[in-house]
Amino acid sequence: MSELLLSVRRNLERGGALLLSDGQRVRLERWVRGGLEARRLRYADAAVVSFGKAGRTWLRVMLSHFYRERYGIAEPVLFEFDNLHRLHRAIPKLFFTHDNYLGDWTGNGRSKADYYPRPVLFLARHPADTAVSQYHQWAHRMRPHKKLLNQYPPHGASLSLFEFVMGDGGGVPRIVRFMNDWAKAFPQTLRHQVVRYEDLRAETAATLASVLAFLGAQADLDAVQSAVDFASFERMKAREATGETMAGAGDRLTAADPHNPNSFKTRRAKVAGYRDDFSEEELETIDRYIDEHLHPLFAYGRATETA
Repeated sequence: MSELLLSVRRNLERGGALLLSDGQRVRLERWVRGGLEARRLRYADAAVVSFGKAGRTWLRVMLSHFYRERYGIAEPVLFEFDNLHRLHRAIPKLFFTHDNYLGDWTGNGRSKADYYPRPVLFLARHPADTAVSQYHQWAHRMRPHKKLLNQYPPHGASLSLFEFVMGDGGGVPRIVRFMNDWAKAFPQTLRHQVVRYEDLRAETAATLASVLAFLGAQADLDAVQSAVDFASFERMKAREATGETMAGAGDRLTAADPHNPNSFKTRRAKVAGYRDDFSEEELETIDRYIDEHLHPLFAYGRATETA
């Protein structure tokens, strides 16, 4: 979190709470965060966009390791906008975002017009798998303030997995709306690439190489494979279990509770894992909603999967 945002929050906690309602404080913090995002987007070489729990941290670790290998940076550093660019000017400035706050600053909301002048790399994941991961993030890792800030079900709410997944707070309807808004916006952007988490899992090196080509990196197959190996599920899980992290990662790569596997950032990483979690009737409800509402560009509906 930036020093400016920390300063705003401290001032609100010290005196502003007497003057502002909870809703006003949330709107102010979202506005400040949006201003910080607008500044980063203005100077970014590309935006990397995803809904939360779509595999962005995994991709981020691979990109970080690739550029470190490619340009001889010894310290393990997690990509954070321009931190690697400052170590080597050939490394791009990447704006990693879940697109939560920018519209609060610019007023553009769901139109995505703020992104049109920039290349956009969009990381997609099956909405049901994303929603299940969101549930565990909400239940085991997300701070109460973040739940309030991003309109998730309130802290302490008693929700079943199915209720969360089919609810609008962080479940499939919200994820589908997010993906559909972006599908409409892609033709307006400078250029874009959609990368599916499932393809990244199935053919990690080849998909990562295509991402790097989109970002303008020269082919370096050894560095690509090194990045894939470094960010393997087993290695990331092991590092999380031992508390090993990367500079700039904060608590992103650490388990909330080392004794609870559902509190890990790297939890299961299973494609279509959601099908293990629900009854047949519940699965039919989830799949039907996705079939009826999700833009076909992403090819997650049953008709496109079996075509």
